[in-house]
Amino acid sequence: MKNNLTAQLSFGQRMKMFIQKSPARMAFIIAAILYLITIIISPASLNASAIGSIIMLTLLLSFASAGQTIVLIGGGMDFGVGAVMSSAAILTTTIMNSQNGHFVELLVVALAMGAAVGLLNGVCSVKIGLPPMIVTMAISNVVTRMQYVLTQGSPMGYAPPAFISSVTSRLFGLKFLPSIVLYALIIFPLVFFLLNRSRFGKQVYLVGNNPVAARLNGINVSRVQILTYVFSGMFAAFAGMLGAAYMNAARCQIFDEYAYNSLIAVIIGGTAFSGGVGTYTGSIAGSLVMVVLSNVLTAMGLAQPMRNIFMGLIMILLLILYNREKKVRQ
Repeated sequence: MKNNLTAQLSFGQRMKMFIQKSPARMAFIIAAILYLITIIISPASLNASAIGSIIMLTLLLSFASAGQTIVLIGGGMDFGVGAVMSSAAILTTTIMNSQNGHFVELLVVALAMGAAVGLLNGVCSVKIGLPPMIVTMAISNVVTRMQYVLTQGSPMGYAPPAFISSVTSRLFGLKFLPSIVLYALIIFPLVFFLLNRSRFGKQVYLVGNNPVAARLNGINVSRVQILTYVFSGMFAAFAGMLGAAYMNAARCQIFDEYAYNSLIAVIIGGTAFSGGVGTYTGSIAGSLVMVVLSNVLTAMGLAQPMRNIFMGLIMILLLILYNREKKVRQ
């Protein structure tokens, strides 16, 4: 009976069912297809250095997407990821200023900044009840203006050689293996633990799926949701630090596009806008799709305005394909 029903479904319906059932797997398949297209358009892109660049940019975006994943699962949305990343990058080049050392000092300052912005986003969204999209965009605009106040619109300092090497050098002399993977060995297990093993992670899923039920189960819904924004700010700040090492220097709004890219990556990975559904594995896969897709558009020779149009169309398509009804209604 089930097989007969499946056979009667159209190709589009079967594809939508597969995407909703295995979004992370589907994202990896899409990334592989896009990379194949890149190779066909530009055969020179099939080399170890290019693969290493893809891995590096994917990991950087996946770090920024970590907090976005937690926020969306908890029922919120954070458009301040890019502004926090840019601010952390400026703090990195300013505090370190080409001098090795100061990493611990930088880490404390950057994470504190990210946590403060996240806390402000969370309080305004959860406690005051302002729309998350609007309030996070407004606060990110304030954070961006503060970047210009601090730097007067000019780059300040550079990342030190040792820190740059810890992100961009190749491990064991392998061109496809950037040293940023060592940071992934810390970030990935941490995020997986937070979402899948910790009490906080279980509360995030329950709050995102049905906040009323979560409250009836004794969960402090407001506290959990505010903490998701705090984690988002901290992960974005850490990603901004590494981004400064990758770029060597930092300017105002250098990573602003990550607010949009991280959101799309998380959605590609299967995290629902409605909350309560999603995995970090999916967000990693979505990050890979975004990076490979950017390479395809570059290989096609499209100008930036056309790339933005394509990204917007892809966003609409994803919202259609990944739309799902929540299993539990309030």
